[in-house]
Amino acid sequence: MKLTTALGATAAIAATALALTGCAQSSTSAASSGDAGSKTVRVFISGDTNIQNLWEKDLGPAFEKANPGYKVQVTIDLHGEHDAQTLAKLTSSVEQKKSPDFDLVDAGFVPKASAANLLTPVDSTKISALSSISADTVKAGGTGGIPYRGSSVLLAYDSKTIPTPPKTLDELLAWIKANPGKFTYNSPKSGGSGGSFVATVLDKYVPADARQKMGTSYAKDLESNWDQGFAELKGLNQYVYQKGVYPNGNQQTLDLLAKGQITMAPVWSDQFTTGVANGSIPSTIKSAQISNPSFTGGAAYLGIPSNTPNMDAAVKLANFVLAPEQQAMIVKDISGYPAIPLNKLPADLQSKFSSADPNNLRLPYFDQVGKDMNNQWDQKVPGQ
Repeated sequence: MKLTTALGATAAIAATALALTGCAQSSTSAASSGDAGSKTVRVFISGDTNIQNLWEKDLGPAFEKANPGYKVQVTIDLHGEHDAQTLAKLTSSVEQKKSPDFDLVDAGFVPKASAANLLTPVDSTKISALSSISADTVKAGGTGGIPYRGSSVLLAYDSKTIPTPPKTLDELLAWIKANPGKFTYNSPKSGGSGGSFVATVLDKYVPADARQKMGTSYAKDLESNWDQGFAELKGLNQYVYQKGVYPNGNQQTLDLLAKGQITMAPVWSDQFTTGVANGSIPSTIKSAQISNPSFTGGAAYLGIPSNTPNMDAAVKLANFVLAPEQQAMIVKDISGYPAIPLNKLPADLQSKFSSADPNNLRLPYFDQVGKDMNNQWDQKVPGQ
């Protein structure tokens, strides 16, 4: 897949009560509400605090500074704990032709909302940067998905004991067997870095045409191609950390690596880069990408509810976020991949991607296919 991927003004952030779900948190850079005709854009985030900070401290204030009279209001459902309820509320508001609780959404459920016809269809006439982003990336988000940042999974390793890491999947599998207890990955249901390792091993045996369909649609009938891959993964149990211990989440894997309990693991590019920068991961831990196949990576999507009364303002903000200056914020502030072509960014930022090419990322599985993969891993892999 080809994913062709600052300075924020300070704004006062006032905490407010969330109307969308009872447990989420809301903060604003303006006190106004999203009434019809308003220039306030209500942005809903389903994710972590680093994405909240990106919107509240960088993207939102920069948009307000560049567009006097406009305001950005940010609401977050931390870790996406209420995604099902949020999607249900959005569905209900569209069916009842009522105004939704947000004008722009940054969430993992955007492709699903797009497939349910809950989002405004977009193309390059509405979001100009889409013309420079690969068709596969855009297609994966559905007709209403707007890719605006990305990340990939990399192979992290301790350079003190591993001067030359594996370069291909076959070399990695051989290394794991030759170095028992020194490698692990988190259970795929608990985080995408482990999920990417699982998908990559499965993909070794999936025909290219089948894999393409499984990345862009719910092709359940093609999941039989996973049988050999799951057998391979089960065979690795005796070689992973403590003969079959799989961490719960991406961070637990990084913690094992940082403490020296393992010396190699798949990790998210943004989490790893941030950890090295803040010192939580030793500088001796390096990262690289494997090939044949590579680990997966992909985009995060924005979506505009089809029933928002603030359509023009939401479109204006989405276009702003995809401009080079804001894409540079994503690289600098959360170690994310840009969605626009890398050559549109300053040279010093382009150099950050020496160990991974954001212009050449391999699609993860389609959402429901990925969930099937996680469930089958639980059934087929752990244990003796």
